[in-house]
Amino acid sequence: MIQTRPKKQPERALLIGLEQEGVSKWDLADSMEELRELASSAGAEVVDTVTQKLSRPTAPFYIGKGKAEVIKDCVQRERVTSVIFNDELSPAQGRNLENLLSRKVLDRTQLILDIFAQRARSREGRLQIELAQLQYLLPRLTRMWNHLSRQTGGIGTRGPGETQLEVDRRRVQERIARLERDLEGVRKVRAIQRQGRKRHQWPVAAVVGYTNAGKSTLLNLMTGADVLAANQLFATLDPTTRSFHLPNKQRVLLTDTVGFLRKLPHTLIESFKATLEEVSDADILIHVVDLSHPRVDEQMEAVDIVIKELDAFGKQTLIVFNKIDLLDQPELAGIYVQRFPGSVAISARTGAGVDQFVQALQAALGAWRLRSRFRVPLSDSSLVAEIHRVGHVLELRYEGEYAVITAHVPPQLEHKLERFADESATQVSAETAVPPFSG
Repeated sequence: MIQTRPKKQPERALLIGLEQEGVSKWDLADSMEELRELASSAGAEVVDTVTQKLSRPTAPFYIGKGKAEVIKDCVQRERVTSVIFNDELSPAQGRNLENLLSRKVLDRTQLILDIFAQRARSREGRLQIELAQLQYLLPRLTRMWNHLSRQTGGIGTRGPGETQLEVDRRRVQERIARLERDLEGVRKVRAIQRQGRKRHQWPVAAVVGYTNAGKSTLLNLMTGADVLAANQLFATLDPTTRSFHLPNKQRVLLTDTVGFLRKLPHTLIESFKATLEEVSDADILIHVVDLSHPRVDEQMEAVDIVIKELDAFGKQTLIVFNKIDLLDQPELAGIYVQRFPGSVAISARTGAGVDQFVQALQAALGAWRLRSRFRVPLSDSSLVAEIHRVGHVLELRYEGEYAVITAHVPPQLEHKLERFADESATQVSAETAVPPFSG
């Protein structure tokens, strides 16, 4: 008789949130609903959600002591295995809560890191996730050693624990240094690949957006790529670049990127710099927005915050309102397109509106069909940096106190640079300035 293994039961999770000063009940409710989606994506079964109103988190338990005692009774009664907090906990708060509740205690950052660890497929993705996890773990190693305090104590128990703790810290630091070296190698390889693309002078469009907005579905539709597209948070982590030919035969490279999120851990952004550099180095951003989501404006704002942190703000951006097939009020698409001139509304799943998107992308890239030369004083270093950030620099050389820059720049920056235009250089059409695109 063949014995089958018993099916592993999902973890039973209790979610905890804090309504602080300046945070509305609606914002908290939406954030907690997102935490529920994150927990489900990680494979947990959410038992219940508990919130508390406090002016600010308490130092010992994040929540009040009385509320912590209530939660202690709840986790025992509901057979909860994991208690997940909506904000990042300090090492002391995590340690105190685990001692009180006798349950695994996670915060939002740990939960996101766990999901990323499950989704990572490439070596690069696994390196980045491990680095983020170790950077999060390092200040919390003492918490991992709290089992020593449950021993008999006294003589003979303090020294060994402290010694082992220092050994663990050193090992973690050495591993972090090794991962950073490996990822620096990845960044150099990616830089070489980007330079190769620049030699062809093909414009690069980075597809950005909130997680689960439909970026991978759009990339698959446009280029025939086989990127995993699932209705779950952070379905794909590894960037994918595919070429696409516009109706005018111009080739554009579309790069899918990891989805953004409100309260995206800073350590995660730092660890994923090798991947997210695709955003800061792109010529144009395609911001895919889930128009069917009830908090669409907040999601757009969260994406803008991450883009600024990546030093990619100010780039030419085409906003694509996706999932119009899921709208209860179809007229909402027209309202948002009017609010954001130049944007388009589509359904990447059904293909509706995609022709308009292609035309809008071709029009947006029209700004890159002319190359201009500028003589910018070296004293104006911020302007030189802006050209690098939002433009496509083809050539840079220095003549005395000036930087002579040949670049494709978007219209808004070209107007700003008019007084620095090098009149000795004639603007050249891209058809004659670069090799013809293979069609």
